[in-house]
Amino acid sequence: MPLTRRSPRTRTVSTASARTSPGACPPARRKCWSACRVPSRPCVPRWSSEVRANPAPASIPAPPEFSPNSTQHQPDSNPPPAPARVTFEGSPTVNFRLQRRHSLAIAAAALTFLSGACGLIGAARAQTPAAPTEIRIGFQKYGTLTVLKAKGDLEKRLAPLGVTVKWNEFPAGPQLLEGLNVGSIDFGTVGEAPPIFAQAAGADFVYVANQPPAPAAEALVVPKDSTIRTLADLKGKKVALNKGSNVHYLLVKLLEKQGLKYGDIQVVYLPPADARAAFERGAVDAWVIWDPFLAAAERQLGVRVLADGKGVVANHQFYLAARAYADKHPQVVQAIVDELARLDRWSEGNTKAVATLLAPQIGLDLATTELAAGRFSYGIQPITPAIAAEQQKIADAFHELKLIPKPIRIADALPKSVRTAAR
Repeated sequence: MPLTRRSPRTRTVSTASARTSPGACPPARRKCWSACRVPSRPCVPRWSSEVRANPAPASIPAPPEFSPNSTQHQPDSNPPPAPARVTFEGSPTVNFRLQRRHSLAIAAAALTFLSGACGLIGAARAQTPAAPTEIRIGFQKYGTLTVLKAKGDLEKRLAPLGVTVKWNEFPAGPQLLEGLNVGSIDFGTVGEAPPIFAQAAGADFVYVANQPPAPAAEALVVPKDSTIRTLADLKGKKVALNKGSNVHYLLVKLLEKQGLKYGDIQVVYLPPADARAAFERGAVDAWVIWDPFLAAAERQLGVRVLADGKGVVANHQFYLAARAYADKHPQVVQAIVDELARLDRWSEGNTKAVATLLAPQIGLDLATTELAAGRFSYGIQPITPAIAAEQQKIADAFHELKLIPKPIRIADALPKSVRTAAR
């Protein structure tokens, strides 16, 4: 017999209906949708076959819709699909079809289960790395990364991710990697030698990508009126360079090519600005330097290039990231690589435009900057086992000369995919 509506606040249920519908709630309990609180008259859940067979008339308010976020219990018969965000292996299946004498006990058990699940969800969320809000990039007065800073494209790319970019300038690669080692930056670009010195000092970083070789972008120079005419004339002379920079390996190979030993010359370690000052006042006899300092010395001082890297070294530029940052936020690192690749494609055929962007960034005139930009290499590439093998040769040479305190394995700083391919 259907329910009969007597007044806005009361209703009656016939005896026959009560017999055929053992789960009908008494009037005082009809607000409970999951289980009647009268032990002898448990409610039939709204999703059971009995309720579907005898739906309530439209005049009686329907129960609220089940929500996955609700604290109500989910049935074990034809349940709504559960959200697929978090899956817990081995979670128990709870029978929510209440029994006459145990409804309260089962409800309490279900609440305990749900509380535990909420705790597990909270723990899972706590273990998820927080989204980064900033990427700190170290750059020098050289290369595509500095052009990327000038164009501002990276800021636009990372804005939708809620990531801002902080740029930090360094005079050379070793200083940049020192900043990465102490946690001042997350990403940067350096030459071939700085990562080797940094790895030997315990820095934890990973090689991300590299530019093609640019051997003409570094050279050993002497004053225009110097009596030094060949590499053999360097014996016993003072040669300035930035320790651990890309030109450090250039000097090693130039001496080796000439048959000289590293100890046959007097090496003076100075950063670029101090080295130029010493070079100008005659405190050193030669200077090993890279662009754009090389281009500036050529145009402003009239230096004579005794030898550059062509046929001697590759002079790759490497992009490195702090391992902790790369592991937690690979999408940000990948976004930088993507933007560098896009910029390289544009830069290769627009040297003058690159110089126009770069000149105000590095404080040099357009002609000098264009000379340096013309010796850049464009076309960012992934790290390969062959590149890693070249780096290992440099590391072994430095260890043999006791320039680094211990042997290192370049493979330890490679991406996992490259390490696997190199085996």
